[in-house]
Amino acid sequence: MMTRRFGRARLAAFIAILLAAGCTAAPPTPQAPLVGSWRSSVQFDTGALAGIKDLEFLYVFNAGGTLTESSNYDGAPPVPPAYGVWRSAGPNTFEAKYEFFTTAPSGSDAFKSGAGWLPSGRGVLTERITLSADGQTFTSTIRCEMFGSHGEPVEGSGEAKGRAERIRF
Repeated sequence: MMTRRFGRARLAAFIAILLAAGCTAAPPTPQAPLVGSWRSSVQFDTGALAGIKDLEFLYVFNAGGTLTESSNYDGAPPVPPAYGVWRSAGPNTFEAKYEFFTTAPSGSDAFKSGAGWLPSGRGVLTERITLSADGQTFTSTIRCEMFGSHGEPVEGSGEAKGRAERIRF
């Protein structure tokens, strides 16, 4: 009987220590104001994308400083999403740099036989973001640089302006 009582007392003390440790844990750190999902309307003024009037980007800014971007034109021609990094550049100001691969159709005979779209280079987007005071929208300027498959600059580079809204419930 004494052993059982001693065991219960030790168990109760152990549980009390665990509960106390949980109560003294540091509060969670607030997220960086850009972290989350965003939808942006983008209009290029110059470059190969200037003719697109309904271009949209979806972004996910991660707490660790990485980002993923996809557009409503990722399928024309087919390209994967862009991946990159972002950082603070001052109060409510951020910089992002992200890259995507470009594709070109294989030669006509090869394309007809199923070779499809082949790698043709990459694009590098550098974006300067200004977050609104309420943290729910941002405006941005974007510079897009296009490179061929060997890293050489190719035609198509341009500049754009963006307006984004946080995706939320």
